[in-house]
Amino acid sequence: MKTRIYGQLLSVSLLAAAFWLMVSPPGARAQDTKPQFTIYGFAMLDMGYDAKQNHPDWFDVMRPAKLPSYKNEFGTDGRWYSGVRQSRLGVKGSVPTDLGELKTQFEFEMFGVGGDAGQTTIRLRHAYGELGHFGAGQTWSPFMDIDVFPNSLEYWGPSGMVFFRNVQVRWMPIQGDTRMTIALERPGASADAGTYAERIPKDVTGRFPAPDLSAEYRLGQPWGYVEAAGIVRYMVWDDNSPTPQRDLSGNAVGWGLNLSSNIKISKDVLRLQVVYGQGIENYMNEGPADVGIDSTVGTPMSGKGKTLPVLGIVVFLDHTWNDKWSTSIGYSRVDITTVNGQTADAFKLGQYALANLLYTPVPNFMTGIEFQYGQRKNNSDGWKVDDFRIQFGAKFNFSQQIGG
Repeated sequence: MKTRIYGQLLSVSLLAAAFWLMVSPPGARAQDTKPQFTIYGFAMLDMGYDAKQNHPDWFDVMRPAKLPSYKNEFGTDGRWYSGVRQSRLGVKGSVPTDLGELKTQFEFEMFGVGGDAGQTTIRLRHAYGELGHFGAGQTWSPFMDIDVFPNSLEYWGPSGMVFFRNVQVRWMPIQGDTRMTIALERPGASADAGTYAERIPKDVTGRFPAPDLSAEYRLGQPWGYVEAAGIVRYMVWDDNSPTPQRDLSGNAVGWGLNLSSNIKISKDVLRLQVVYGQGIENYMNEGPADVGIDSTVGTPMSGKGKTLPVLGIVVFLDHTWNDKWSTSIGYSRVDITTVNGQTADAFKLGQYALANLLYTPVPNFMTGIEFQYGQRKNNSDGWKVDDFRIQFGAKFNFSQQIGG
């Protein structure tokens, strides 16, 4: 295990060195353009008590979709947890050029997902660059608004929030407090075969003939901003069976609209978002499947794939008591309109809420305590479960600028 971690850290060090050469090319240095390079990040401890239970791979976050779908699915209630998986390291670079400012960012954290779910391991967050009005790489999707995320200790965030970093190429014709962005993003989707999982041939495969198209427009004002974003995507599934009894091929168009805002009230910030769409669950912070099987007519094998409608809501207030104390409080939910081909215990509704008290005695250090609530509701079996957590956190920031 240690050998693997040391190898990963060595790889990151080599990438950082290459990154420095990239943001400071020989021509730029010769022209004395004064490139700027910043190393930043933080070390963070999470520790707390889960009064109920959730999937062990997600022990240190509040994810309603990972709460039990039946009684004692993950054992009995009551778990103490601790970890440092939020810890983060990043580098940013900036070089003036004749075509505008060349910006680059490389950032990773230690929160494992996918095949590394539950592990403390290196996970890429941003690998992105932009020059003038164009950008490319992995970063926030224009369909999401990161400024809706509250000042919380909990890592995963509001269930009803659009939250997705994606590989993309983007055009930014308007930049600044008021901005406009249009992007072509890496496509991807998930399907819930539900009660028909064992009946659908393995030869039925998904395909994405085109990139996802997303766009945002933000109107900046002295009181904050209002933002509108949208996305459209095309999904296909092909029946490649050599001797199919029935062609199960199909296609669907996914789409979504996202309205969000930050409203400044004295020293406080009200963070708002409402999103609605179909077949966009993989862009949501909590949304297991984009497509389900609708079998309202015919035999079980006559079911057709259908994009699942989703509604997400976020309402949070970040309140500043004084220069050392602050509080974040709010609520979020995600509602998925399921179809009758999904199992009775499929995820349908997730609710999320928290309230905290944070203390910053000196710059670059923050600690605090937070109460968290989550709820999961199943598709049609009547199951509903609540979860309650108390979390303590300590965060140590650092940042060092070179050049500029």
